Parts: sequence; C-alpha cells; structure tokens
Amino acid sequence: MTAESTAESPVPSPGAQPREHGFPHGSVLSPHRRDGGFRMPARRPPARPLAPVPLLLTDGAAALLGALALVGHRPILPALVVAASMLLRPHRPPRRLQGVLDELPLVCGRIAAAWLGIAAAVAAYAPHHALSVRTLALGLAVQSAAACTGRALVHWRRRTLLRRRPRAALVVGPAPTAQRVAAAVLRHPACGVHPVGIVSELPDSAEGLPVLTTGEEVQRALIQNGVRDILTVDPAVRTGQAPLLRALAESGCALWELDADSPSYEAREQLAGFSCRRLELGSGRRGSLGKRALDITVSGTALLLVSPLLLLCAVVLRLSEGPGVVFRQERIGKDGRPFTLLKLRTHRPVDEHESATRWSVANEHGMPWFCRVLRRSSLDELLQLWNVVRGDMSLVGPRPERPYFVAQFSQTYPGYAARHRMQTGITGLAQIHGLRGDTSIEDRARFDNAYIDNWSLWQDVCILLRTAAALVKPTGS
Repeated sequence: MTAESTAESPVPSPGAQPREHGFPHGSVLSPHRRDGGFRMPARRPPARPLAPVPLLLTDGAAALLGALALVGHRPILPALVVAASMLLRPHRPPRRLQGVLDELPLVCGRIAAAWLGIAAAVAAYAPHHALSVRTLALGLAVQSAAACTGRALVHWRRRTLLRRRPRAALVVGPAPTAQRVAAAVLRHPACGVHPVGIVSELPDSAEGLPVLTTGEEVQRALIQNGVRDILTVDPAVRTGQAPLLRALAESGCALWELDADSPSYEAREQLAGFSCRRLELGSGRRGSLGKRALDITVSGTALLLVSPLLLLCAVVLRLSEGPGVVFRQERIGKDGRPFTLLKLRTHRPVDEHESATRWSVANEHGMPWFCRVLRRSSLDELLQLWNVVRGDMSLVGPRPERPYFVAQFSQTYPGYAARHRMQTGITGLAQIHGLRGDTSIEDRARFDNAYIDNWSLWQDVCILLRTAAALVKPTGS
C-alpha cells in the first residue's frame, strides 16, 4: 500500500494553543480525560417520551362515534370522516403537564375542518347525498365531546402518575440561581420533577440541595437517584458546560433549559412558572435514514458524473508520477471506528510510521504542478465519494483524522473527542466557515459539535450547496 502523509491542516503553532481552563483537578469541567472530564454511567435507554398511543386510540374512538351520525348515508362517508379526522388530528408531542383546555381549540378546530371539508366535497360532487345541517352539527358535536373527554382522561392519568412518581433531576448552573430554581420546583410537586442536587463549578455554603462539583459526584447522583432530567438555569451553561451536557445526554438524560430570571415568549412549556424548552443534544439522530439516503443519492450520482474525470486524473498521475495513484490511509470515524480513507496521491510516498505520525508534508520537495492543481481544486478528494457509498463516511460531518492525532487532540482540546458522535464527512460546518489549512483545531471542534447538536437534513443540504459554491474559488486542503 502506498502511504503518504497528509492532513486537513498543519498543527497550530504553540502560541495558538488554547489556554488551560482554571478549574481544580477533578472538577466537572476538567479536560484532563479524553471523554471531556466525566465518567458517566454506561449508556442507558433514553427516557421514554409520552406515548402517543393513548391519544391516538382516543381520537380514533371519537371519530368512530362521530361517524355514527352518518348511519343511513352511503358507507363511504363514515370512512371518509374517520380518515380525515385522523389525518387532521394534532401530531405535536404533548407538553409535560398538558390539559384538555390547552388543546381544546386545536382539537375542535381540526374536527370541524374535517367535517366541513367532507360536507363541502359531498355537496359539490354528489348534491343528492348532501349532509343536512342537523347531521353535520350532531356528528361534529359528538366527535368533539368524545375527543375532549377522552383526552382529558389521558392527561389526568399522566398528571396523577407524575405526582406519585416524580422524575429525579439535577439542576446545572451557578449555585445561587440553581438553588433558587430547585426550591421553586420543589414547592410545586405537581410539576412531576424532583430536583436532588446542584451541579456547579464551585461549592455553595448556603442551605439547600447538595452541590456536586466533580464528575464522580455527578455519576453517583445519577446512579443512586435514577436521574433522568437535567435542568440548566443559565444561558452560558449551554456553551461553558457543553461537554458536561453532552455526556449527560449520552447517559440517557433529557435536557431542559429554564429561563430563571426573564420570561421567554418562545417556550412552549413551563415548569413551576419558569419558561423552559427542550435541548436536543447527543448523538441520537432522528433523521439518520434521510441522511443516509441523501448520501447514497448524491454520492452515487456524483461518482457516475465524475468517473471520466477521475480516470483522466489517474492516467495523468500514473504517467507523470509513476505507480501508486490511489492514496490509502487509516482514519478514525464514528464512535472511534477506524476505516481506510481514499484520495488521489498528491504527495511523495513515505513509510507507514511517517504517514501515521507526521502532520503534513505539503509543499515539501517541490510538489509537481499537476499535484498542486489536484489539491487546490480539491479533485484529489473525489475518491472519498466511494467512502460515502460504502458507509465509511457521510457527505457532511466532522473531517476524519488519523488515530495518532485523534488521541493527541482529544487530550489537548476540550470537545474534540465528542466530534466522533456522528459519521465523519467530506465537508462540514467548520470547512464552510474557512477552517481549513492552518487554522485552529479548537475552533474546528467547536463548529463540529455545534453542527452535531443542531443537526438537520436541511442543514446538510445548505452545507453541500455552500461547499459547491466555494469550489469556484478553491483554496486547497
């Protein structure tokens, strides 16, 4: 196998190294371990969301009851009413403490839309079977009453269970604010949340819940209390303690951000009077099938289109530079799994050890003109489309690195190891923000984790479009 030393950018100079955090040894944010400074319990199944089945059955039963008003009409009409009602039923996940009055306008409005829509269609296409006002009003009233009654029972049952078995929670943030929020939540047991500890950088001498300042204390609290909810009470926590929050999310906890001091009119939910919103972190990706479908479609099509160009480049390389056209190198992918990355060779061959441990030999020993063209135009990266088809990589994701440097950077840069929660990619959020070449590894890790934490299929499409636009003015890798 021909080996050559290459990487995404040169190692930053010593002056560019990030300064060490000033937390005491063993603190919650200590970056001295590869996992970001924490030892969380083994991955647990995520906390189960509110099951949609009870509400689905309730809405179905209500639709069937409403359709009884159409007895004596053509059989297709009751079926249409049931189908339209189920298609228009509310599909949003219910709030933690939702009541039937909160959703009554939405439920009744959609039931009315289903009935009125069917009545209008029947009047237009089969006037001799038009629904009378009495039939329409009776069916609408019966279905609305049944749906609201059934949903009220479901919500009452859920609130009762929450009061009897509240979910244990940790409050993360500055100790004084966290203690105040925890005390307020404890005064309202109907919330269904029972704070059992505070996670803060510094201990607090005031009375209240115990303050956890080390990873070992957090781990013990998670296990002993069965903690499944995390409440963050300061906007700075999301960035300042991002490694902690990601570790907690990976352990199966649900993350909630509370506005402790100022109300937020964007939040859908409230907890003890505090506006709150769900934070989506961690590696779970609801759209993984869509991402894989996008990868297969785009990479497969692109390979077919560029195969003549790849063949031409390979022939020119073979004639001008000799054997060894394809460059293969071990890189680290998702969850730390190694794979073989493919590129067109643009560097001189080196031995295996140098290829694995030396950062870059770019611009050394007079790189041939054709190799410079390949690098500056990023044509040497096109073979990675085959890595995408095979499933080693994705089109969009954090750039993969060699095992030697993954171990080194994971020790030095907080958050670097967390990049491997998602499949590595040919391009990513860091690359479209100019983080190629001689740029900060710390900045790349931050952008990569931001991409993972806020992933969406549309974001992948936008990154691909911006990458394609950037190829018009190539800068090389």
